[in-house]
Amino acid sequence: MLFVEYPKCSTCQKAKRWLDSRGADYQDRHIAEQNPTAEELRLWQRKSGLPLRKFFNTSGLLYRSLNLKDRLPSMTEVEMLELLASDGMLVKRPILVTEDTVLVGFREADWEKAVK
Repeated sequence: MLFVEYPKCSTCQKAKRWLDSRGADYQDRHIAEQNPTAEELRLWQRKSGLPLRKFFNTSGLLYRSLNLKDRLPSMTEVEMLELLASDGMLVKRPILVTEDTVLVGFREADWEKAVK
């Protein structure tokens, strides 16, 4: 499994503790230091079944400063992917990539199903 996080994020810390408490075997990746590529994001989005807009960190300062709430509806998928790939702080986290699925954000019930 791949666990994509921002270490200062309290939700990411909670998710990491949750994984560790279950003895999960995962690779840890700092989203700001190793930003997901547009291709990774495309694959993760398809695997997750979520709309691409769900991959945006809507509570982040960068999201707000770029006025993305108003701009996203008129953007193409390619534009959104390139924007997400430009800065890890735009990407919602944590992200858990398993063999079967991709989870965005931490909802314990969903993670319980995905982590065996």
